[in-house]
Amino acid sequence: MPTTRTPEQAWNVLREGNMRFYQGTSNHPNQDAARRTSLLEAQNPFAVIFGCSDSRLAAEIIFDVGLGDMFVVRTAGQVIDNAVLGSLDFSIDELQIPLIVVLGHDNCGAVTATVDAFKTGAMPHGFMRDLVERISPSVLAAQQQGVYDVNGTVAEHTKQTGGRLIEASRVIYEAVKEGRTAVVGVTYHLNDGKAEVVSVHGDIGPDYAGRQISL
Repeated sequence: MPTTRTPEQAWNVLREGNMRFYQGTSNHPNQDAARRTSLLEAQNPFAVIFGCSDSRLAAEIIFDVGLGDMFVVRTAGQVIDNAVLGSLDFSIDELQIPLIVVLGHDNCGAVTATVDAFKTGAMPHGFMRDLVERISPSVLAAQQQGVYDVNGTVAEHTKQTGGRLIEASRVIYEAVKEGRTAVVGVTYHLNDGKAEVVSVHGDIGPDYAGRQISL
């Protein structure tokens, strides 16, 4: 069964869960045997997390949700490739999920490597080079705004990634345009556990109107 939540309702569940997490009052919902059994035949997640692979960024923990609540796609530096786009298209087309969260975080290793490459001119070897190349446009955009530190660049990369998803995927673009889905850029702060909204495509409520970006 598709979720019946709106983008705003879906975000509010995650926002409230993250508040519990950083306040140290997590509920750990939907993590028991009964929940596991209820998901044998189908899934009905209400949010997609497209986040960095960093071990400190366990999405179900920092948003205090459980089994079946979120569809999670992760790559180092939350870089986009065809497998990512196919996974996200599936989540919107087939699962009809009303919210995509692009999740970056402080002190991201992939962003740090890209910032360092800009400073030194030295590129990493192997497939890590591909990560740096894919993150480079975000670093350039940050530096054009006078942002050179890693965490400021992470925020800009998170914003840029949300925009690129909409540009690259007709499925996501149409879902956002029709109000069925929102794409929210969020940065996670390792020191206190807070998730901060840095950009919004779509509508997740009046509190975030200042972060909205037009299609």
